[in-house]
Amino acid sequence: MNHNTGTTMRLFSGPLSMFGSKAEIALLEKGLDFELVMVPFGETYEPKHPEVLRVNPKRQVPVLIHGGLEIFDSTQIFEYLEDLKPAPALWPAEAAARAEARLLELKSDEVFFPHVIRLMGLQDRPEDPAAVAARAAAARFYEEMEVLAAARGHLAGAYFYADIAFYMAQLFAARMGAPMTGATPNLLRWRDEVTARPAVRDVVAAMAAFLASRGRPVPDFMPIPGA
Repeated sequence: MNHNTGTTMRLFSGPLSMFGSKAEIALLEKGLDFELVMVPFGETYEPKHPEVLRVNPKRQVPVLIHGGLEIFDSTQIFEYLEDLKPAPALWPAEAAARAEARLLELKSDEVFFPHVIRLMGLQDRPEDPAAVAARAAAARFYEEMEVLAAARGHLAGAYFYADIAFYMAQLFAARMGAPMTGATPNLLRWRDEVTARPAVRDVVAAMAAFLASRGRPVPDFMPIPGA
């Protein structure tokens, strides 16, 4: 018996949290009921919400609380949601395909996204050698994903968590000056298809509204709230 049956989930995220957005999209794609708790961020972009601090020793969102279960990290949340509600499936059924899809999700977070992080302090210095190197590394990763998008339509065959992860990572890359370009037409098509998904549109539109409210640039592929 599931001890969490009938218990509302609470997802703690932030208005510009890439990893929180991943988890929120996954919950929406699964059709699960949840309460979204948006955590205000300070100047250091560190969540101060007491539940986040209590549950996650890394002091980061996302945090998911479901009855007596308290977990953090977007990938761990993905895994829990897949076990909790297997349909619609967001990992492949076959073992090797599932392992490959999980690896793609890991690479989005831990191979690609570090290049984006390097760009975060260099917005006013695009010609800094570190920024040039980070953009070049991002472009090489785009080329790798272009091959998959061309062959499969989506990164791991069908629409899976791997697509959610890389979609959010490339969104942040675009914000930091390393967008995808016409050099990867299949990846641009993939991005359009993912953007059109209702779950993705809802989450990304809210992020676009937050960026606009702060006078920050909004990448042109992000849906405009209410449009």
